[in-house]
Amino acid sequence: MPQFFLNKRLIVLLLSIIILVALIGFSMRERSKLTWPEQFVKDSVGWVQSLVSKPAYVVAGFFENLKDLENTYQENKELKSRVEQIVSLESQVQDLKKDNADLRNVLGEKKTLRDFKPLPATVIGRNPDRWHEMIIIDKGKINGIKQNMAVVTANGLIGKVKNVNQFSSTVQLLSAMDPKNRISAVVQGQKNSFGFVEGFDSEKKLLQVKTIPSGAIIKKGQTVVTSGLGGVFPKDLPIGKVVEVKPDQYGLNQTALVKPGADFYDIQNVLVITRTMTSPDVGLVDSKGLGL
Repeated sequence: MPQFFLNKRLIVLLLSIIILVALIGFSMRERSKLTWPEQFVKDSVGWVQSLVSKPAYVVAGFFENLKDLENTYQENKELKSRVEQIVSLESQVQDLKKDNADLRNVLGEKKTLRDFKPLPATVIGRNPDRWHEMIIIDKGKINGIKQNMAVVTANGLIGKVKNVNQFSSTVQLLSAMDPKNRISAVVQGQKNSFGFVEGFDSEKKLLQVKTIPSGAIIKKGQTVVTSGLGGVFPKDLPIGKVVEVKPDQYGLNQTALVKPGADFYDIQNVLVITRTMTSPDVGLVDSKGLGL
């Protein structure tokens, strides 16, 4: 008798499993309409979930608001301290400007290598085959554009004017693989280090600043700007930040790989820089190796 009941329970268990699997398979297949038990279960579960989730969201939102309020308080304190520093720096800058102007008046110097006039222009053309080499802007001779003028965006130097027409000009980008595309630059630090922007690493998308003396200490993150010694570009136009430094093939100089501040790929609006200080003869400058 016990064996009979045992077999009976086993049969019932097997039948239950079969029915359960059949129901699961039936419920998982794609149907346009659900059965009324499924609808009842889903509606009940959905009602309970909404009943529980709404208070949970309210509580969670309350704690998130408290956290945001605390973050806002901390950010406000930090911003206040920065504002105080900025006010102090502005005061120092004004004093330095006044002192600089007074000294220049005493020495009779009215212009410096930093003085320039910006001329806004818009990019109107770009050859897909030479995308990383040339752009065409809508300013030309009638606007006062001249060959070798520096061209910048809001983020930094992008190149120089290569050819000038009456109503438009062609700009050669720093990313162009042209050995003559040579710009005098300086790596800013406790002691400035001079070099030349020569070439572009197309794989790493980095500018190459060459002929830096081997004894110069160059660190990652230092700023690279124009030196103003080339005779055409004004001083302190931003170029980029140092990413890596390596010795040249002979070990006499160093080459700094610089991440440009400007985006050479997406260029729409530029500024053509007109240097106000009298420039020396470009041919003489190049013969002395100062570059542009």
